[in-house]
Amino acid sequence: MSNATLASNRINSLLDANSFVEIGQSVTARTTDFNMTEKKAPSDGVITGYGVIDGNLVYVYSQDASVLNGTVGEMHAKKISKIYDLAMKTGAPVIGLVDCAGLRLQEATDALEAFGEIYLKQTLASGVIPQITGIFGTCGGGMAVIPALTDFTFMEAKKGKMFVNTPNALEGNSKDKCDTADAKFQSEETGLIDGVGTEEEILGQIRELVTLLPSNFEDADCYDECTDDLNRVCADIENCTGDTAIALSQISDSGLFFETKAGYGKDMVTGFIRLNGATVGAVANRSEIYDAEGKKVEEFDGSISARGARKAADFVKFCDAFSIPVLTLTNTTGFKATLCNEKMMAQSVGEMIHAFADATVPKVNVIIGKAYGTAYVAMNSKAIGADMVYAWDSAEIGMMDASLAAKIMYAGSDAAVLNEKAAQYRELQSGVASAAARGYVDTVISPADTRKYVIGAFEMLFTKREDRPSKKHGTV
Repeated sequence: MSNATLASNRINSLLDANSFVEIGQSVTARTTDFNMTEKKAPSDGVITGYGVIDGNLVYVYSQDASVLNGTVGEMHAKKISKIYDLAMKTGAPVIGLVDCAGLRLQEATDALEAFGEIYLKQTLASGVIPQITGIFGTCGGGMAVIPALTDFTFMEAKKGKMFVNTPNALEGNSKDKCDTADAKFQSEETGLIDGVGTEEEILGQIRELVTLLPSNFEDADCYDECTDDLNRVCADIENCTGDTAIALSQISDSGLFFETKAGYGKDMVTGFIRLNGATVGAVANRSEIYDAEGKKVEEFDGSISARGARKAADFVKFCDAFSIPVLTLTNTTGFKATLCNEKMMAQSVGEMIHAFADATVPKVNVIIGKAYGTAYVAMNSKAIGADMVYAWDSAEIGMMDASLAAKIMYAGSDAAVLNEKAAQYRELQSGVASAAARGYVDTVISPADTRKYVIGAFEMLFTKREDRPSKKHGTV
């Protein structure tokens, strides 16, 4: 299979059968420098147009690596900009399928200027229409900023390469030592990649994601028929407090959970579920990860990392921009205490708190385990604006672990006194009843009833309207 067919095949695999309509097929480069007129540049190396995914209108551009090595020239960039113009007029997502060797050197400032226009179009489209990127080949230099300006990015596991500077250009590094361009590094270290897999897998993931998202920020018709029991009992959910990705799938209609940024900040889970047919954004603390066979593959200490906080903040901002309600499952003991995390911890947690507090969409929090200290406050608590807060009857809410609190308050006391005071502290300050008595928890529920209560809360909050102080925008 040639690269020429790859670009169009990707579009055909992504869209509903026979739905693609190409725009600008006859466009070609206009520069005459460096014998460019002698070089064939069909469509100037990018196929652009529109089609549907499961009946939803989308705009697509797919770069063709067989044309001038997939470089971005002036007309190539202008074609992408035109697609953005149409998408903004009609209120539909833009999906970019990237396979590009960088900017076309022969076109110099013409290429740079046109390429810069893409950044502008992306920025204007941010928060208006969903933007999705799929990386199938090279996405280097200035192209690497394209995914950063979109909402979701997927990367082919073997051939996908993403970098601002190539691995060999980094002082003391080489591709063999640490391939900073590969899918593993990008998904685990940068926080830009939502999914990694084969070409077929990531095209499937993009299709599924499009069906979960509204077409634009004013689209209130993002529903699917719910065939699941709204009052279904989640019998085993109490065993999923560690791996909340599993807990979320149990709450969701028919077990649907679409996880985002799975490889990054793994102590925090983000993704989409459906409740009574409506898309809901979910954020949850995680202390364990189980594989498909039910084996525990990773374990964390129950704290929130700087990466986890930033991941949650970005996700909540997206949900708020597109009026997607937010559900949180809280189970955290504090903030991760390492030198690396401390460098970004305050800023990242600040971003997360700001995102939750600033969001005006319906917000529901379920405390499923421990909720200690400021980490509890940061996780969509009543204090920072949650509309409804539920707590499992087994939850613990307070300043810190009762035994530690007793040691601090009664330093120097013997073990018997410490145990007695810890029990007293647990009863008076850490029990869920104490938080409920003060109104910080609205209702104490049985874990098995979680789905029923959460659906009821979002139904009640469906017509929620909330204003914020008049300002241009926040600065966090």
